[in-house]
Amino acid sequence: MPVPKVRTSKSRRNSRRSHLFLRESASSVCPNCQAIRSPHRVCEACGYYRGRQVFTIEVKQQASDEFTQST
Repeated sequence: MPVPKVRTSKSRRNSRRSHLFLRESASSVCPNCQAIRSPHRVCEACGYYRGRQVFTIEVKQQASDEFTQST
């Protein structure tokens, strides 16, 4: 079993790991509704992609609204 002859210093270890860090995910602004979205993806707020509506967004009512309407 190989064993290192010389201890690796903190500087050498950290230099080797310099590219192992988390990057912030890319984001862009939707030109239709100005919501933040991922690039090259359909906007989750309005359903538009590249100026065309890809799908419609259904608005969910809260449970409190349903309770007041049923009584």
